[in-house]
Amino acid sequence: MNFPLRPRRNRRTPAIRSLVRETTLSASDFILPVFLHEDAEDTPIASMPGVTRWSLPGLVKEVGEAMALGVNAVVLFPKIEESLKTPHAEEAFNDDGLVPRAIEALKEAYPSLCVITDVALDPYNSDGHDGVVARDGLGEIHILNDETVEILVAQAICHARAGADIVSPSDMMDGRVAAIRAALDDSGFEHVSILSYTAKYASAYYGPFRGALDSAPKDGDKKTYQMDPANAREAIRELQLDEAEGADMVMVKPAGPYLDIISTLRGSTTLPVAAYQVSGEYLMIKSACAAGWLDEKAVVLESLTGIKRAGADMILTYFAKQAAAWLKE
Repeated sequence: MNFPLRPRRNRRTPAIRSLVRETTLSASDFILPVFLHEDAEDTPIASMPGVTRWSLPGLVKEVGEAMALGVNAVVLFPKIEESLKTPHAEEAFNDDGLVPRAIEALKEAYPSLCVITDVALDPYNSDGHDGVVARDGLGEIHILNDETVEILVAQAICHARAGADIVSPSDMMDGRVAAIRAALDDSGFEHVSILSYTAKYASAYYGPFRGALDSAPKDGDKKTYQMDPANAREAIRELQLDEAEGADMVMVKPAGPYLDIISTLRGSTTLPVAAYQVSGEYLMIKSACAAGWLDEKAVVLESLTGIKRAGADMILTYFAKQAAAWLKE
């Protein structure tokens, strides 16, 4: 047959495929989310096989192992003792709290590590919401935006004082990026970056994470502040606001089911775009592989490549260490 155009020629050998490959993964693309608690023991998380809730010594060891594989950024998620949770989440900005001490320990051990902190109230809020809860005369709950932003600002400053490189507001309150940026600058932390959860959807994929932190809402849901999964144009509006308010990087969460949103944001901004492969995505892959239905290495690397191909510059993933090790092989 006389076919002058044969795309398969570019797929013929591993060397040729490598030459024409459009998307490549490296360990430096990954941000490792880590869970921590006050306990002296490291505790496996039942809802997330292979993931651990770390003591501070265990955290330092785990992060050292990640750095040895080339993963140089982590984001911290604390499980807060129930006795410390309050309606106004005062523990969120306690300079002697778990997260500030973890930042200090990590920075002392690994000065070059990029430490990112989650700025949100749900681990600290006795109502389990990302914001301050008010109830009306009918008992309906309402999340108070501006009152919440004031607390988020105090939390971000607390993390910056402890040595965080990047603060990452995940609450989806209006105006919080501008308020945090102004407060950081006024407090002498103009070098601290903001990675905004720009398009964080009210997703069903977060279940295992909430089990890991015991941070599920006591009443109601998060649909009045997290985005409707049906909406795409709204993500561009949130992006435009975050850019104008001073975000240094933007994020889409979850990643896999929202590749179109990652692509849309990538085409709409010059800012770096992050994507979070969340706990539900992780658990589905782990469960299918444990049952023998999927090859874990192959499907993990394919899923991460797909997220990067969609436009993510960095990926938050619980597979960071495994993927980094596989990429070294």
